[in-house]
Amino acid sequence: MTRRPGLSARLRLTLSYAGVVLVTGAVLLVVAWFFLLRLVPDNSQGLLWVSPNQYLLVRIFGRAAAIALTFLLVLGLLGGWVLAGRMLAPLTRIAGAARMAADGSLSHRIRLEGREDEFRELADVFDTMLEQLESHVAEQRRFAANASHELRTPLAISRALLDVARQDPARDQGELVERLHTVNTRAIDLTEALLLLSRGDSGNFTREPVDLSLIAEETAETLLPLAEQRGVALEVTGEPTWTVGSAALVLRMVANLVQNAIVHNLPAGGTVAVHTESLPGESVLRVENTGPQLPPELVPTLTEPFRRGAERVRTDEHAGVGLGLAIVNSVVRAHDGTLDLAPRPTGGLLVTVRLPGG
Repeated sequence: MTRRPGLSARLRLTLSYAGVVLVTGAVLLVVAWFFLLRLVPDNSQGLLWVSPNQYLLVRIFGRAAAIALTFLLVLGLLGGWVLAGRMLAPLTRIAGAARMAADGSLSHRIRLEGREDEFRELADVFDTMLEQLESHVAEQRRFAANASHELRTPLAISRALLDVARQDPARDQGELVERLHTVNTRAIDLTEALLLLSRGDSGNFTREPVDLSLIAEETAETLLPLAEQRGVALEVTGEPTWTVGSAALVLRMVANLVQNAIVHNLPAGGTVAVHTESLPGESVLRVENTGPQLPPELVPTLTEPFRRGAERVRTDEHAGVGLGLAIVNSVVRAHDGTLDLAPRPTGGLLVTVRLPGG
């Protein structure tokens, strides 16, 4: 924004200090005149050295008053300039950090020393904002790099398959078509997941009453064939649990949680338990599954886009695109909820979603 030049804050504060000092001195002189000098008789006795008259005192007092006011003005200007500079020094550092951030440098911090006051509180809030902004930008850059890599992989595979088919026309076309279908399906799934993740992050959706227990039962019914195929027992319990949000997004959130719990489970004899309950002011969804033990340092990274832990990599048709829990986290944030992931002592994962009550 272009602004017209004006007086600096330091100069305005200096003039204000000097003005206050000068007016205070003038008021004291007026009080002295009003209560003292006006009571002195104005006659000729002073010429005979009997008593001072008003004329002589006014001349002496006036000269001294002028000198005093001049001294107060100079003192107010100099002292005000120094004090204003010291008071505004933190703002200068904050403005410098803001300019560096505007130029793209988010790693700089103010770290204003001293005791707590308004300026230091502002500096601490600004440092926190820069830290969060730097983390968000770094996360977005990693997401863009990973997304481009994930999208480039199926395209590169498709091109390689087409090159092979062009060089070897006698090759079985049915096999080629099947492999191209698999690769394109994965690319479409990845694109839809990216769009859903973007929709969840934007928070631009219609909110309506949603029953988590009903969605959990619907999801379990849909994924029951997958659970039976993998030998996993799927159980849904709980009471009607209402929240307010997008039914489509909440359904995708629950489906991702249950599918992850089924896929990342024991080779045989595993269990998945889905439970819903209403608590004061919040609606809770818990998805708990058996499975291999997860390192504690791995669990916090599971909600990052395209982050796949070594113990959770799958090579079959349900390998996924690495966005399952990232989409869950995005949907939960868009609904002003919280997501908690905790490894079970005996193996597997306990996921707790808390959403505002409906």
